[in-house]
Amino acid sequence: MQTPIPIRTIHPRILYFGTPVLLIATRNEDGSANLTPMSSAWALADRIVLGLAEGGQGLANLRRERECTLNVAGPEQWRAVEALAPTTGCDPVPDWKAGYRHVADKFALAGLTPLPSEQVRAPRVAECPLQMEARVAACHARSVDDWKNDAGGFVTVETEVLRVYAHEEMVLDGGNHIDPQRFRPLLYVFRHYVGGGPTLGRTFKAEV
Repeated sequence: MQTPIPIRTIHPRILYFGTPVLLIATRNEDGSANLTPMSSAWALADRIVLGLAEGGQGLANLRRERECTLNVAGPEQWRAVEALAPTTGCDPVPDWKAGYRHVADKFALAGLTPLPSEQVRAPRVAECPLQMEARVAACHARSVDDWKNDAGGFVTVETEVLRVYAHEEMVLDGGNHIDPQRFRPLLYVFRHYVGGGPTLGRTFKAEV
């Protein structure tokens, strides 16, 4: 008889079990760019759904401008992402963001390069291996009792991807497919940055 695998009930404070890190670029009211690092996103067809806490500058920009770019960071960008993590585009800094500091030029702070977009006004992030222009299709707010002393809740933002860009080295020759042997998104795992490991296999739906 096989020995049972020991299992226990736990109560983690967070549930970031492994999600890709995105840099969301939006436009502020004065036309300058804002960068929001985030790690709650999932894709289906041409839609990417984002999860953002209430009260941030990036979310305010998304609601007002209804467009953005979604830039998937690679392992090489983890220090840039962490440089952005304790900053906010809000001025003054909200009370619930105690410990954060206001930064106006987040591209400069993180040492990242803005690239002009073609279908939206927000810039792309040149260093990110995968970049997408998107428009906001819907926003759904939800309050969270556990956050009553913080932002108060979160918003799921459904975006429609309009155009996709990828570093040339990530694209298979002559096609529109990302090479899974080369593309390694930066992952956020229980508040640690993790680079993807080697490819293990392919699903029956894989086209290449």
